[in-house]
Amino acid sequence: MRIYVGNLSYQTQNADLDQAFAAFGDVESATVVMDRDTNRSKGFGFVEMPDQAQAMSAIAGLNEKDLDGRTLTVNEARPREERPRGGSGGGGSRW
Repeated sequence: MRIYVGNLSYQTQNADLDQAFAAFGDVESATVVMDRDTNRSKGFGFVEMPDQAQAMSAIAGLNEKDLDGRTLTVNEARPREERPRGGSGGGGSRW
């Protein structure tokens, strides 16, 4: 099960996420999403747990709890929405 973790401190690392979720069961991966340009945390991440019961327990146990001085938002990750790719922003002719 894929879990969204929001409101992360900019100092939180992948290992910190892994450690917090490991208290509830097996963690396949724990990733803090980083900005491509600045290489700084975007303040959210994702955790993959293979066992749904353990994942639900982690969500219940960590949502609105403190990690590195921030109150976490933890819930089941939603599928990524398809966003249109585009260049100019469109808008017809300029005549």
